[in-house]
This record gives sequence, C-alpha cells and structure tokens, in this order.
Amino acid sequence: MRKKLVVGNWKMNLTRSEASATIESLLLMIEPTTEIEVAICPTYLTIETVGQLFKRTHFKVGAQDVFWMNSGAFTGNVSAPMLKDVGCHFCIVGHSETRGRFGKLDIPESTIPYFSETDETVNLKIKSLLYHSIHPILCCGETLAEREAGQTDEVIQAQLKGALSGIEGAEFHDGVVAYEPVWAIGTGKTCDTAEAGRVCTMIRKALVEILDESAAASIRILYGGSVKGSNAGELFAQPDIDGGLVGGASLVAEDFSKIIQSA
Repeated sequence: MRKKLVVGNWKMNLTRSEASATIESLLLMIEPTTEIEVAICPTYLTIETVGQLFKRTHFKVGAQDVFWMNSGAFTGNVSAPMLKDVGCHFCIVGHSETRGRFGKLDIPESTIPYFSETDETVNLKIKSLLYHSIHPILCCGETLAEREAGQTDEVIQAQLKGALSGIEGAEFHDGVVAYEPVWAIGTGKTCDTAEAGRVCTMIRKALVEILDESAAASIRILYGGSVKGSNAGELFAQPDIDGGLVGGASLVAEDFSKIIQSA
C-alpha cells in the first residue's frame, strides 16, 4: 500500500522569518501522524530554517532543484551533497518552470530561453540525487497547445523515458512522479478529476515499460496544478493519485493543512 504524500512547493516565496511563521502555524494545525508523509520544498535559503522546525516531527524538508555535479565552477548552483548536508529528503526535478514551460507567464517572453532544462539534464540530476540517497520528485506534464493537439500521453511518456534513461527500477523504487499539466499551474484551472486520474494511471503503466512492474507499483504519483482544500479530497481518491504537489496553497498554513487533512 502506497503511503499518501503531500509536498508543498514554495517556489520563490517567503523569507526566513515568514517561513518560520508559516511552519509554526502549520504545526499547530496538524496532528502528528505516520499515516501520510508531508514535505515542504522551500527556497535554498530557507531549507535549514524549515528543517530545524521539522525536527522531532513527521514532516520532511526538500529542495526545488539541484545541479548534477558534486562541486566545481558552476556559479549559482547547489549540489546533491549540499542538499544532503542540510537534511533534504526530497528534491523536485524537471518542473515545467525550470523547463521554460509556464502556465501563467509573469516574465517577458524574450527571457524564456533562460529556463533551459531538458530531459538530459533532468536525467543527470536524478542520477545524482539517487547516488546521494535523496528522493527525486520528477515532474511531467503537457502544455495547453499539446493537450488540444491530443499529445498529452505522448509528451508525458517522452518526458518519463528521457528523465529515467539508464536508471534501473530498483534505483527509482522510492522515487516520486508528479503530473502537473502546465496549463493548470498558477492559473487557478484544475484538470478534471477523472482525466487527472486517467493520466496518472497512464503514467503508472508507462513506468512498467520504462522501469519494471515492481517499481511502477511502489512509485508514488502526485497530481499538481492548482490543488486546493476544496478539490484535494476528490483528486486524492483516484486510485493512481497518491497525493499532491502543491504550489500557492502551501504558502498559507490554513489552506495547506486542509489539503493535508484531505490526504
């Protein structure tokens, strides 16, 4: 039986003092339990702050990205050993925003090439995380244009194959996959529950082919994209949705606690 997992992706939000206040409020609202897993992926600068507050709780801390080399002349990047050193348990990789695929564009379109993540770099990052015993949260999802063209399954399968190339099922046995339709991220739009469930079932079947049946059965598949307290219960009830990767709602303790309770 796969344990439900709810992950908050804070993106580029909250200072250390704001992070502390949010976590302290959240811990007052959620009773300790081992029935589900909860994690927060804050900015690099607040990972240690959040991790300290999570000590002696069932909550875990993660990161939003990683660089695949352990060290070197890679200005501005952070490696897996560094994340391990500050207590990271999870790390998001391949998020649509690092790929330059935005549901809601808040930057000049001319700057999109700055975000240049590829399946190859995602693959390198996953291998580094696995080597250092950090659980990857592999993101995949289609744009609105791809969905309207009937390419949802094709696009996601290609992302999975590229990201997991050369990785054995046993290595990714405890990994996580997050389905985030790009057009639902930060837009307030949510994928229809039945369709979200269908896509997550398709992902699990694809993982059988890419990895193996045992790994596919154990990997937790999350849904992300405007998850809220009002829709989380219905989404999490789908047989192949094992929790959520939550953006904006994870920044508000009361909102995030409702999603956790839904799980």
